[in-house]
Amino acid sequence: MGFFEKIKAGLTRTKENIGHSFDQLFAGELDDDFYDQLEETLILSDMGVDTALAASEALRQRAKEEKIKTAPEARDALKAILTDMLTVGRGELDLTSRPAVCLFIGVNGVGKTTTIGKLAAALKADGRRVLMAAGDTFRAAAADQLEIWSQRAGVDIVRQSEGADPAAVVFDALTAAKARNADVVLVDTAGRLHNKQNLMNELGKISRVIDRELPGASRETLLVLDATTGQNGLIQARQFKETAGLTGVVLTKLDGTAKGGIVVAIAQELGVPVKFIGVGEGVDDLMPFDAPQFVEALI
Repeated sequence: MGFFEKIKAGLTRTKENIGHSFDQLFAGELDDDFYDQLEETLILSDMGVDTALAASEALRQRAKEEKIKTAPEARDALKAILTDMLTVGRGELDLTSRPAVCLFIGVNGVGKTTTIGKLAAALKADGRRVLMAAGDTFRAAAADQLEIWSQRAGVDIVRQSEGADPAAVVFDALTAAKARNADVVLVDTAGRLHNKQNLMNELGKISRVIDRELPGASRETLLVLDATTGQNGLIQARQFKETAGLTGVVLTKLDGTAKGGIVVAIAQELGVPVKFIGVGEGVDDLMPFDAPQFVEALI
């Protein structure tokens, strides 16, 4: 199954929620009611009020400038507008240095460990040497779960005992990565710290270790979000962006939500690219994000 087919299948619940509204909308006239209904439909898709209003107003303006009169033309214009809204920052991972480092952050239960495992499998299939670092030393069995994924993906893992210093785990992992000529180090981090200061302190220690051991290395800080949490996920993303300096978002469980428009809200309101989306339970169901095909499947 190709990207478009997987995205379309993954957005089934969203289509069931808003697809009929879109179909009715683009069968009518481009009058004031049309734009009011468009705003409502976009809000129902979980784009958020500000993003929905911005998209609707952009379409109104484009229709005026380009003298768009028909619903099919308006639909194509909306697709272009939403694609532009989704196209922010660098869409692909920066893995130019060797080894490159990817930090994964996010609250417990969003699918962080699964995401790391699936990405490890994809990178290995692409011919890269991957090493995992079990930096979540606070949660019971977190390292065990990551080790299961390392075995599934066929990649190395560095771990310590529960309660160990995460920065020490990262140090050991980077040392091993250099000795084993790894291409990418995927670092799990704790999903639950008591406050922002704890998060900043923990990530700060890890960051200093990376700077010292791999000066100038390519680095990604990826926030893993559960799409089914909708606007609550967006609130999480704002908080993490303030403290962690995100380079991208991984949106999991997109196939489980009826409100796939949250992808647009994240990109537009945070100015951070969605780099991967999860559309199923299979190891190959974590997919690089493709804005035009996502919009095509959504609209």
